[in-house]
This record gives sequence, structure tokens and C-alpha cells, in this order.
Amino acid sequence: MKKIAFIGAGSMAEALISGIVENKIIDSKNIWITNKADQEKLMEMQRRYGVQSTYQLDELFQNAEIVFLAMKPKDAAEAISRIKNYLTKDILVISVLAGVAINSIEKLAEKSLAVVRAMPNTSAAVGKSATALAINERVSNEHMKLVTKIFETVGLTTIVQEVQLDAVTGLSGSGPAYIYYLAEAMEKSAMDIGLEKEVAKELIVQTLLGAAEMLSKSAKEPQQLRKEVTSPGGTTEAGIKILESYSVQNAFIDCIKEATAQSKRLGKAFGAEMKV
Repeated sequence: MKKIAFIGAGSMAEALISGIVENKIIDSKNIWITNKADQEKLMEMQRRYGVQSTYQLDELFQNAEIVFLAMKPKDAAEAISRIKNYLTKDILVISVLAGVAINSIEKLAEKSLAVVRAMPNTSAAVGKSATALAINERVSNEHMKLVTKIFETVGLTTIVQEVQLDAVTGLSGSGPAYIYYLAEAMEKSAMDIGLEKEVAKELIVQTLLGAAEMLSKSAKEPQQLRKEVTSPGGTTEAGIKILESYSVQNAFIDCIKEATAQSKRLGKAFGAEMKV
């Protein structure tokens, strides 16, 4: 039975552990967790999921076959340097660190490793993440089957080239926040037009769910689906004209491009900071 060690016990680690345990991918007693200093969080996760926790690296890495790097990116250099002596060629490293390249992980570890770099999003908490995976040449087919199985417990997975992960970050990694931003605007407008907050929230959530389902199930392009709802001289057309007058579509395009550019900048800054 494989042993997994999580370095970091934040919300993404918890979502993945929940998915692994619930789907019985690996027995909870073979999942070990640690973090920088929050022992209360470790105890809470131990009670909730039946996992093991420790601050002793010898215990954490004993017989570990998979190591998740799930700390905050700003803590990555220090954390990887601290555990590098425990990372061997037989261990699969899975990183969910935004902006930290595979070669940066290997240089911090001072050795060649089998590394999977994953970019999930916060919807992993409800099993609806869109996760992109990038790998290096030391990751085997067997590794990938297990990694895919793990990430499928929290949503959809797709494999991309590492160079595309910045774009994935800008599009789907940050994507939930764009939808929440839209929902905020819809809630504010609902109050202005005379709807109670509770009623508006139900209508907004169902509208977003329905539109997502249509995009998922229909073979039609988004533009065609939009046009089918937009009758000449109708209410939808009136609303769309306002959005167009404010160049909302262009704003969303620029938003995703800028998020992608920021991901690239963060990666370069991390590399420069550790001189890789």
C-alpha cells in the first residue's frame, strides 16, 4: 500500500485528502501530513480524515512513495531545502505550487526527481476543480495513472505542457474568482431592482449552474447559445448592449491575459530569488 506525505495542510491539501479518502484511493492511515507550525490544524485533519500527522521528517518520509508539495509558494524554497535529503529518485513529487517550475524544484532538491506539477483550483473543495497536470520525463505511466486517479477525485483533469501552466493559471486557476465577481455584480443589481438577497442568490446560482450545464452538454459554441437567448428588441438584447458599451468581454479577455502574465512574473521572480 502506497504512503503519501503532504508537506502543507491548507485548503488544497485538505480537498485532495478528502477526495482520496472518500474514494478509497489510498487508506487514510497511509496518508501523513505536516505543516510549518499549525499543530491545531493537523489535529483537526487527523480527527476528520483519520490521517497521521507529525513534525518528525524521519517519520514522515519513512516508506513514503509520493510527496505532495502543498505549502504556500513563498515557503517553497525553505521547505524543499529542508526536506531535500529525504527526496530520492524512488519518490514521486507532486507539486500544487503556483509559479514554481519543475526545474526549480529539482534545483532546490539538488537532484533529478520524478515531478508532476498540478494546477487545480479552489472548486476542488466541492469536487469540481479543473486541474491541469504537467510532468517531466522521469514520471512513469504508472505514476500518471495514480496521479490522474487522485486528481479526478476533486474534478476534471487534463495534461498540458509545463509552458502552458501559466495560461491555465490565468484561465481556470483564477477562474472561480471571476465567476464570483460576476455573481457579486448580479447580487448588487438584484437589490437595486427590488429582489430580496436570499431569493436573488437562489436564482443567480441556478442560472450559473444551468448555463454551465448547457455549455457542458451542448455541441453549440457559447456565441451561438448567447444569440439563441437574445431576441431582437428583447430584454436580453437590451442588457447585452450595456455590457458591450462597457466592453465587458474585452475586460474579461484582458483580465485573463494579465493573470497569465502575473503567473509568469511570479515564476521568474521565484527563479531569480533562488538563482535558478
